[in-house]
Amino acid sequence: MSDVPLSPLLLIGVGSSFACSALFYRLYQEKNKELEKLKEIPIFKPDQHLVKVLRASPHKRLQYVAVEGLVQADGEPLASQFVPRCFGVIQKVAVEEHWKYWNNLTKTWNTRTMNKKESTTTVPFSLVSPGAFMSELHVKVKEPLEASGSFLERVYFKVKRAEESVVGAVLQGLSGEKPGALEESEELLRVGSTLTGFGEVVLEGGQVMRLQAPQDGRSFVLVASDHSSFMERHQRAASMWKSLSAVTGITGASLLVRALYSLLGNQDDKKQ
Repeated sequence: MSDVPLSPLLLIGVGSSFACSALFYRLYQEKNKELEKLKEIPIFKPDQHLVKVLRASPHKRLQYVAVEGLVQADGEPLASQFVPRCFGVIQKVAVEEHWKYWNNLTKTWNTRTMNKKESTTTVPFSLVSPGAFMSELHVKVKEPLEASGSFLERVYFKVKRAEESVVGAVLQGLSGEKPGALEESEELLRVGSTLTGFGEVVLEGGQVMRLQAPQDGRSFVLVASDHSSFMERHQRAASMWKSLSAVTGITGASLLVRALYSLLGNQDDKKQ
């Protein structure tokens, strides 16, 4: 056996494994705490039960709850600019140009983004229970653009490559710039999609319910999924960090045992 059984690489491997295990376990603990807090948030649907709870609450207000329902436009929905028979209540269209410019140092064409244009359009919308379209019971969503979370679906994306001509190529060679591509994309919060909102719910006029940003500073969140799927994603994330912590911890322990075994074996050889 070698006189130096504990090689630097082995020591680095042991240290790195235990460090990663500690990091992953801390991330697991943070995610697990977040998950436990999410489980404490009451979940409702836009139905008569929510109306009854609001009427019995102080000031007819629930400070922080989750409301799950289907998206319904209060008036005329927004039609997609690119996809036929596709309608939404929030529409985000982005167009950006990609240009190429000549770099004299590297003798190559580099790309940069120019003239990026982005527009967002909204119409008033509400959440309704499944199978209850045109129902009188619905939860109006106030100021949805103030909410965080991923709730827009990309329904269109296309990159149009620039066509080059002989004359254009000459002019581009002289100027050192040439168009590369035009990128277009469209995102929608589609009518009929499932949405879960986390925020404050108030009752106005006995029947009109409104979901809005909480007054106590907590996050106003919109998620494009049902509540159970949202919770499952958080559970999977917590399980992933826990598994990574266990795997890296076992790896570090295995390397440490190997190092100790090698050290003890080397000492026995010296005694013999």
